Amino acid sequence: MADPIKYEDFAKLELRVAKVLEARPHPNADKLLLLQIDVGGETKQIVAGIRAHYQPEDMVGRLIVVVNNLEPALLRGEASQGMLLAATSGDKVILLQPDDLECIPGAKVK
Repeated sequence: MADPIKYEDFAKLELRVAKVLEARPHPNADKLLLLQIDVGGETKQIVAGIRAHYQPEDMVGRLIVVVNNLEPALLRGEASQGMLLAATSGDKVILLQPDDLECIPGAKVK
C-alpha cells in the first residue's frame, strides 16, 4: 500500500472525461497506442500502454477518464499531454469511464 497523501495533494489532479477522436499504434513501441482526445473543446495527444488489450479501432468514440494536468512528456519520440486511468484485474486492463455514456467531454471528475 502506498503512503497516505493529504487532500491538498489529491486536489492538484485535474481529472476529466475525454472522448477518443483517433487512435493508432505507436510507431516505435509495441505496447503503446497514440490517442487523440477531446477534453471539452481542447484536443490533446496521450500515449497509453494499452495496445495489448485494446485495438485502435475499438478506442475511437470511447469516453475515458484522464489526468488532464499532467506535465507533458516525450514517450518514445511522441508527445503525451495527459494520462488515461485504468484498472488491472488479473491479466485484464479495464479503462475507467463514466457510467452515463452521454457524459460530455471535459466534464470534471470529482
